[in-house]
Amino acid sequence: MTAPVRRAGAFALLCTLVLAVPLGGPWVGAAIAAVVIGGAFAVTDGPLFDLLAYPGDYEDGRLYGLITFVLAAVTLGLIAVTASMSVAVFVAAVLLVGYGNAAEQLARRRTDHDVVLVAVFCLVATVAAVGGQALTQSLTDGAASLESIGSTVPTMIFLGASAALLAALLRDVLLARDDPIVMLSVGLLGWLLAELEPALTLDGVEIVAALGVTIALGYASYALETASIAGMLTGILLGLLTIVLGGYGWFVVLISFFAIGGLSSKFRYEEKAELGVAEDNNGARGSGNVLGNAAVAIVAVLGYAASSATILPGDPEPGLFLFAFAGSVSTAMSDTLSSEIGSVFDTPRLITTLEPVEPGTDGGVTWQGEIAGIAGATVVAGISYVLFPEVGVVGAAIIVAAGIVGMTVDSLLGATLEGDILSNQGVNFLATLSGALFCALVVLAFTVFG
Repeated sequence: MTAPVRRAGAFALLCTLVLAVPLGGPWVGAAIAAVVIGGAFAVTDGPLFDLLAYPGDYEDGRLYGLITFVLAAVTLGLIAVTASMSVAVFVAAVLLVGYGNAAEQLARRRTDHDVVLVAVFCLVATVAAVGGQALTQSLTDGAASLESIGSTVPTMIFLGASAALLAALLRDVLLARDDPIVMLSVGLLGWLLAELEPALTLDGVEIVAALGVTIALGYASYALETASIAGMLTGILLGLLTIVLGGYGWFVVLISFFAIGGLSSKFRYEEKAELGVAEDNNGARGSGNVLGNAAVAIVAVLGYAASSATILPGDPEPGLFLFAFAGSVSTAMSDTLSSEIGSVFDTPRLITTLEPVEPGTDGGVTWQGEIAGIAGATVVAGISYVLFPEVGVVGAAIIVAAGIVGMTVDSLLGATLEGDILSNQGVNFLATLSGALFCALVVLAFTVFG
């Protein structure tokens, strides 16, 4: 058995000690953490050091990897004790990282296929998270029947799968030694999603079906080389959140952007590559690109769920979040089609001066790209009109206008701030935010004054 496998197995066993918190209380858990940290400082060599040490720990002569891991768990535990985070979420986050990593290291002995390794991690991590939540509930409520635990299974699956996907994404972007950061991140995500439980209307089978749909489409994007591993994981996570917290209608709107936008990156790719304007990695989009275009949409989904659960101050109208969502996706679609299709036609002109510029210049636009962008906004508006009765003809027109406004903001920011102040992802984020705000505010104005 290799050293990484032994270390991962030892960490998984140590993670199991987190069950002492629901079993004996926070003071017992704190005492165990103190013993582990003290032992980590005391052990500086020997077989136990070799078992638990990361490669960098040999240079330092300390088990800093273990120490930071335990400190991250303690931080989550303090949040669970002092704030509204449930102990079940805390336990799930610790077990998820420990057992998911152990399973991945075991799988690595047989294959180095990235998708297989990610799948193994996510599957075992989800099972560990769901099991941790169920065990915590049974340990903290001795009178709890199987029926009461069963009633919370849909939420457990949703929280576990979402946290596992985020963990896999962060591990792909970061390094394996950054598991403390991963643990803290998935714990905070679980806390947020647990607060939105009143908005969950799907049963366990429907959540599993939603997970299956998003995984299938995410893998298709990877197989078609329109998304990297990180981009695939980001798309699956965002898709799952959208279906569960919004609904399939919201998901269809979002996936239309991922599908059409991803395929547009392949449009005359060789020609774009020669011009120097093609996406890197053969057009496969990474997590930064996906989040830059979809982060605002997901915030709108979360806002919709929070308003539906009446946990936002002021009780905002949930429908406004729907239009913010549609406006952001309309912008993302418009901007993507404008740049991917327009870049191979004619000589672009800088939007601020209309002077001819080289292809790929930030802020450069073509009339063909503008038409493609308007067409993209119209597609999103048309889908929204069909799927959401509250949109109507006027709402669809506002969504088209939001896409055009956001696309224009993207070009203006590209011509003025991109490169020196903003990255491409930052420009995409601000553009989609402008489209979302425009759409929601215009709809609000129609509602108030119309």
